[in-house]
Formats: sequence, C-alpha cells, structure tokens
Amino acid sequence: QVRPVEFGGGLVQAGDSRRLSCVLAEAGSTPYTVAWLRQPPGNEREFLVAITWAGVATAYADSVKGRFTISRDNEKNTVFLQMDSLVPEDTAVYYCAAKPADKDFRAPTYDYWGRGTQVTVSA
Repeated sequence: QVRPVEFGGGLVQAGDSRRLSCVLAEAGSTPYTVAWLRQPPGNEREFLVAITWAGVATAYADSVKGRFTISRDNEKNTVFLQMDSLVPEDTAVYYCAAKPADKDFRAPTYDYWGRGTQVTVSA
C-alpha cells in the first residue's frame, strides 16, 4: 500500500519560496494521481492542485494560482509543490494525497494521505 510522505515544511518569510516534496513510499511501479491540499489553523482543508501520472495538472485553487506549481518525477515516485511569493495566509499544514491513476483525477476523493508538513510564513 502506498504511503505518501511530505517533506520540506518550515518557517519562511513573506516573499520567500519553498519547495515541498511528496514521496510515494512503497508505490512500486503502480501509477498514482497525487494532490496537494492544505489546512490553515482553524480552517477547513483546501484543495490546491492535483497532477496525473502523465504530468497533467488540474486547475489550481484561486488562492495559489500563479504562485504555486506542481510537478512530478515518476522515476523517484516524488511529487513537488513549488511555492513562490509566499504570504502569511499560506501558513498551513500541507498534505499530499494519492489515488490509483485509473480513478477519475477530477474527483475530489483520495485514498492515501500523508501526515502533513507545517509551513509557516512570517510577515
């Protein structure tokens, strides 16, 4: 069973960039669609973007459009979230989630979840 593991969180300043990684541990050669989501303190979880096995990204959430970019390296079973021009409102726990690639990538449900990585953006 695949196990998403997030890396790269930390404390950054407004205007900085940060790249998060999601390693699909124990994925083997099985293809997965992967999404990034986040949950700010005291708020609901927000879907940010997903990427198919072939590297096609869904639409980005309005809150991150033009600043965040998703990509993947299938040889390394890793999905990245490049975050630029960070603002304090980006402070959240960032999660990656996966589902088998044969499921509808547009559907908002995911089967496997990481534990999250905290990103804190100071003003």
